[in-house]
Amino acid sequence: QVQLVESGGGLVQAGGSLRLSCAASGRTYIDYNMGWFRQAPGKEREFVAAASRNRIYTYYADSVKGRFTISRTSAKNTVVLQMNDLKPEDTAVYYCAATPTRTSRVANDYTYWGQGTQVTVSS
Repeated sequence: QVQLVESGGGLVQAGGSLRLSCAASGRTYIDYNMGWFRQAPGKEREFVAAASRNRIYTYYADSVKGRFTISRTSAKNTVVLQMNDLKPEDTAVYYCAATPTRTSRVANDYTYWGQGTQVTVSS
């Protein structure tokens, strides 16, 4: 089993920045492809960004491209999501996810999920 713990959510004004972190523990002797998803009230969970386990590829949703940056830290299976120029529509619970198979934009492709961290952007 793998446990994912997110941190860094909070309340910020529009135009501000937040930095989310996700650390994996448990069966971390292999590298995982890591992703971020978000879910706003009354909406389906949607893809935000993903980083491949070989540290070569990153992927972004069009809605966050140019504003958000996903990166892997030197610690094994740890990712950071730097969110800049935040907008009220970015308000959601943000989830970290991991999969040993392939980097994906599809939530069902991910095996492990964190509990989520709330991000609220006020206008």
